[in-house]
Amino acid sequence: MAKINFTDHAGTTRTVDAETGSTVMEAAIRNAIPGIEAECGGACACATCHVYVDEAWRAKVGDPTPMEEDMLDFGYDVRPNSRLSCQIKVTDELDGLVVSTPERQA
Repeated sequence: MAKINFTDHAGTTRTVDAETGSTVMEAAIRNAIPGIEAECGGACACATCHVYVDEAWRAKVGDPTPMEEDMLDFGYDVRPNSRLSCQIKVTDELDGLVVSTPERQA
């Protein structure tokens, strides 16, 4: 189990427990995190679970795959630290992960 910190565009942070092996998106949906819509249910077929990974965590989270990069093209206000939360697998090493959500999803 890992704690994931979600900060919305207004600066409000919510910390949730995420099961190891699940995705950051699944943890967000289970805990009704505002700003994560996940319209495709985690199939990497939309960009409605777009998050910004805190710079301190980018190396641990890793880079997006080419397929994820293609989907991020449809995201709102994509940045170098953008990821789709459905593609970030929760591991014990991600305990304390900090991500933030954009002002709106695509």
